[in-house]
Amino acid sequence: MNTRTIGSLLTLIILIASFAMADVRLPAVISDNMVLQSDTNVPIWGWAVPNETVTVSIGKQKQTATANADGKWMVKLGAIKSSSTTLEMTVSGKNTITIKNILVGQVWLGSGQSNMEMPVAGYGFEKTPNPITCVINAEQEIAGAQHPLIRLFTVEKAVSDKPLADCNGRWVECSPKTIPGFSAVAYFFGRELHKELKQPVGLINSSWGGTIAETWMSVDSLCANPDFAPILQRHEEILKKYPNGKTDYDKAFVQWQKDANEAAKAGKPEPAQPVLPFGMQNPQGAALLFNGMMSPVIPFAIKGVIWYQGESNTTRAKQYQTLFPALITDWRTVWQQGDFPFLFVQLASFYVPPTWGSPLVWAELRESQLKTLSVPNTGMAVTIDIFEDVNNIHPKNKQDVGKRLALCALAITYGRDIEHSGPIYKSMKVEGNKVYLTFTHVDGGLVAKGGELKTFVIAGADQKFVPAHAVIRNGTVMVESSDVKEPVAVRYAWSDVTTGCNLYNVAGLPASPFRTDDWPGVADNNK
Repeated sequence: MNTRTIGSLLTLIILIASFAMADVRLPAVISDNMVLQSDTNVPIWGWAVPNETVTVSIGKQKQTATANADGKWMVKLGAIKSSSTTLEMTVSGKNTITIKNILVGQVWLGSGQSNMEMPVAGYGFEKTPNPITCVINAEQEIAGAQHPLIRLFTVEKAVSDKPLADCNGRWVECSPKTIPGFSAVAYFFGRELHKELKQPVGLINSSWGGTIAETWMSVDSLCANPDFAPILQRHEEILKKYPNGKTDYDKAFVQWQKDANEAAKAGKPEPAQPVLPFGMQNPQGAALLFNGMMSPVIPFAIKGVIWYQGESNTTRAKQYQTLFPALITDWRTVWQQGDFPFLFVQLASFYVPPTWGSPLVWAELRESQLKTLSVPNTGMAVTIDIFEDVNNIHPKNKQDVGKRLALCALAITYGRDIEHSGPIYKSMKVEGNKVYLTFTHVDGGLVAKGGELKTFVIAGADQKFVPAHAVIRNGTVMVESSDVKEPVAVRYAWSDVTTGCNLYNVAGLPASPFRTDDWPGVADNNK
């Protein structure tokens, strides 16, 4: 091949590359099979050549925008009514993209850690559900998941120190083929909404097991609060230690490979593999998943958020009282779609291993979640009664979790006149050696499910709690103990493992664990 031919080929390659860069592009979340949020302005955005005019058409609407100096552009479609009739959208500049099979309905984002991520078929499933980690009745649930008006989008896991513009993922129709690997909580929530509202539902799952709340927050929100300085400091220290840690890890890994090969030849067990040190590959850092997994779907129009997280913040339960509301405010700020509903799951019962922290940290984290209900337009699904094995951090009954979140959505977001919460402690009154407790969300009355009320404890000024006798009287709960003559505090279901708690309302929803005191907790000083 002569020099002239090589030069011609290089010129052709450069021209092809320049034409490719000139193409209008869209983020992964704006693609075939998607659901657009009804009855609101819908942002559609992407990239093109700077100053290029881009036209977006759907139905009778046509909107235009001009790409800025960075090649970014955005239009906002006018509100579209919910419909099960599919639509097509064209996005035109120097090229034309056609997006097919679009529905208009209700779009919800699900996020958090492993209990949100947990797939219908369980972790580690292949062709069949994993019997250890799948949901209850997984095979039947998968076989019955033929819901073409429910659409699913899973954000592929990604860690980044800077906000990413796009992610890997695609919209798919809900079916027995696509549901096994999708978030069980999000699916059962969406299925309930679809059944009740008779509308298409779009579900975006952006979650990662074992993650802390602050990795899902923006750097700006973390820097704005001085209380979060320890979080940012830890993150910086982790990054500083990473290079040396990675060098040590690489050496240890080479040695481990040799030891593992020798063990295999000798028929001995494989030695423990060295652990990769924290760094940019690890999601446990400030803002890393906000950048990698949340930023790419902002500002896709959503109706609201469902959130299941907190297990990884239990050793800093007091801090969570500030951290979690800040996360909610952060997301509402960056989305610029108002104070959308933010519905969350209170932690279930779990036996916390001693190596995970002091006893009662889960009780205190639940309290922090309960207090977050003071943030406007929030709702909480209590799951203290949902567990099969207190040693399993992933309860398999995700169906009821999804239903209880859906009750919150139907009442808070869609205006249904239904009870959406179990009893929530309101006030206490002391009369002699008796304490009378009042509650909100009683839905016509309180119920002691299965017999006598359990898990109530009472204390005097000495702060020593003893088991209490508790009964329902005239819409209140009366609590007493012959061992406490002058009571000052009552607690209910106040432990990490809460078997036997049975205070419900007539709607069949369990009361949230609570305490009437504000005495220092075991995690109060942890930052």
